[in-house]
Amino acid sequence: MSQESRQTRPFPFGQAVVWEPDPAWMAASNLQQFMTRHGIASYDELCRRATADIGWFWQAALEDLGIEFYQPYTQIVDLSAGVELPRWCVGGRMNIIHNCLDKWQSTPVRNRAALRWEGEEGDRCTLTYADLHQEVNRCANALRQLGLGKGDPVGLYMPMVPELAIALLAVAKIGGIILPLFSGYGHSAVATRLADAQARAIFTADGLYRRGQPVALKPVVDQALAQAPTVEHVIVFNRTGQQDLPWTPGRDHWWHELVHSQPAQAPTEPTEAEDMLMIIYTSGTTGRPKGAVHTHCGFPIKAAQDLRHAMDLKPEDTLYWMTDMGWMMGPWEVFGALLNGATMVFYDGAPDYPDVDRVWALVERHHVTHLGVSPTLMRMLKRAGLEPVRRHDLSSLRLVGSTGSPWDPESWRWLFEQVLEGRKPILNYSGGTEISGGILCGNLFKPLKPCSFAGPVVGMDADVVDDACNPVRGAVGELVVRQPWIGMTRSFWQDHDRYLDTYWRRFPGLWVHGDFAAIDEDGLWYILGRSDDTIKVAGKRLGPAEVEAVLNAHPAVVESAAIGVPHPLKDQEVVAFCVLQPEYEPSDALRQTLLDQVAAALGKPLRPREVKFVTALPKTRNAKVMRRVIRAAYLGEPLGDLTSLEDPDTVEAIRRAV
Repeated sequence: MSQESRQTRPFPFGQAVVWEPDPAWMAASNLQQFMTRHGIASYDELCRRATADIGWFWQAALEDLGIEFYQPYTQIVDLSAGVELPRWCVGGRMNIIHNCLDKWQSTPVRNRAALRWEGEEGDRCTLTYADLHQEVNRCANALRQLGLGKGDPVGLYMPMVPELAIALLAVAKIGGIILPLFSGYGHSAVATRLADAQARAIFTADGLYRRGQPVALKPVVDQALAQAPTVEHVIVFNRTGQQDLPWTPGRDHWWHELVHSQPAQAPTEPTEAEDMLMIIYTSGTTGRPKGAVHTHCGFPIKAAQDLRHAMDLKPEDTLYWMTDMGWMMGPWEVFGALLNGATMVFYDGAPDYPDVDRVWALVERHHVTHLGVSPTLMRMLKRAGLEPVRRHDLSSLRLVGSTGSPWDPESWRWLFEQVLEGRKPILNYSGGTEISGGILCGNLFKPLKPCSFAGPVVGMDADVVDDACNPVRGAVGELVVRQPWIGMTRSFWQDHDRYLDTYWRRFPGLWVHGDFAAIDEDGLWYILGRSDDTIKVAGKRLGPAEVEAVLNAHPAVVESAAIGVPHPLKDQEVVAFCVLQPEYEPSDALRQTLLDQVAAALGKPLRPREVKFVTALPKTRNAKVMRRVIRAAYLGEPLGDLTSLEDPDTVEAIRRAV
């Protein structure tokens, strides 16, 4: 392809490779050891074998992770009920907490840091594997004292403090069902999920800190429980020092009074490999939230395998993924780090408080090797320039992982070239709650272009198809998975038909994930946004990320969002919303420049109807832009479910712009 044709093709096609794998890193990687052990000569050969025989691969992955069973399984996977309903580790008995904590206690790992924590106010602590084991045992004993046990759902509605990890692991240890709840939910969202799961207890805190100010949590729980009558116990951690909280004797318990006095030894409940471990709810635009069901041999194994094989997490490494426990990346970090014998970092606070260098300070202080961020956060930190980055020694970083939303090339390049000095990779990671991790990811074996993924995670039989279910290359299509994997959700809680409708009934036998994706001329992959965000202009399908990448390339634009709005002849037109750099003012001239820039890059038929300037975009707390909320606000339609919205004022910003 000529240089001229490369320059005129729209993102993501026609880009040049900017990072090549380091042979020394490849040779020392977990995945190379895995391939050598199995006599596999190349990465491509491994990918082919892993999808040709999923039973072989997942059994080999369990062995590679050293997963121990109380009773061995008799069959790795049973597909007799169809690919939509696989059963894994058939006949096996295991509790994932044995593999996260118990088995390490007779090894040197017990003295390794399991969890490093830092609070916004500067407090810090470190728990070794031995410390964490003891604290989980105490919490498990407390739960059993309250009459809780196997099969009981327990909510987690807490800030990112060590007690949150302890509670999560303790619920699993007694054979209970973990119910993670986003710490930014209001009482209605908490109540809906507790009631739907029929939770018997909930862990919470008096409050949390955000930008130096306490934010109440316990009163939210009190309101929620008026609509969640199955909850019998509330365990409250005193995070912000409040003592005069409303209190219901017999139901409410202070963590320090209930847990600290318990014995430091506790048995781990034997469970079936396919016993339910966790229900994680995802928010829909309307209606009842979807509760993804996960098992002991499912979600944790997939999380750990992704970290071990795709991201090369080693026992001596330290993982910090910026997340909330109510987002799947929270449990993913806990299970993935502990099953690999590595160290995880929790930070409870705002990522730019008290200064914009907080993220980089955390990396330096805790010797983070694997940092997980969102493109939205990087766009925010990029505004502050390189000076806050240069204050800190980031030499511990081996790589940066990224998930949550699509990149724009300019922000990707800033992180790669300026922060990572063009030497260390950005491993894009995309999957979801129902996946237990990633469908696609970067790795140490494949080159990278801006915003790209190396391809499917080993063991994921992914493809990109058109509306007729034919594979497509060099064009945008639907992301699908052709075979099941061990972390696949077993269904939606009490809503199996909805599970089948969501993933399996569009193309029978294929998991349709709901993302727009593309594979370029060099075999690199891209995610271009949700396919339900698709903009259709005069018969052409357009991903919002394609428009946003063009807009974000202008030096005046911090970030943008593109939506499709009705048009009587063309089906839809594009409307774009842009947040500007502080030194730029909205003007008709700038608006015209941006409109022309999109037309030049994507073609005149895709020129937006208009560009609106706004002060902020509506986002979830895990930094995903809520395009469907933007579209509803623009069109004056009902806004739908806003429980995961970080700042309600951003919706008003859209309305003011309109």
